[in-house]
Amino acid sequence: MVGQYGVDTVWPLEQIVEHNLRFWSDSSFADLYMPFDALFFFGDNGGGDQFAFVRTPRRADIFVWEHEDDSRRWVARDLHDYLGRSLADGGDNWYR
Repeated sequence: MVGQYGVDTVWPLEQIVEHNLRFWSDSSFADLYMPFDALFFFGDNGGGDQFAFVRTPRRADIFVWEHEDDSRRWVARDLHDYLGRSLADGGDNWYR
């Protein structure tokens, strides 16, 4: 699902699988970031920040991983809320 300005609001299935496997297994990330095991990425803002469900403990909330500072924070209560917010705003920084 592509939002305004070509932002990948929700990635295609193949991209979801590829990104998550890389984030969960790439040992070079361990030197740079906190572990990604608890997150399940599914979209981004077009500038490097990525959106994810929390796998452990399982919950419906959506969090953003901000790549500049490795922060992870809540942005939406579920997928429906995320889609409504991200597609309605029209910008790639709607979550800030």
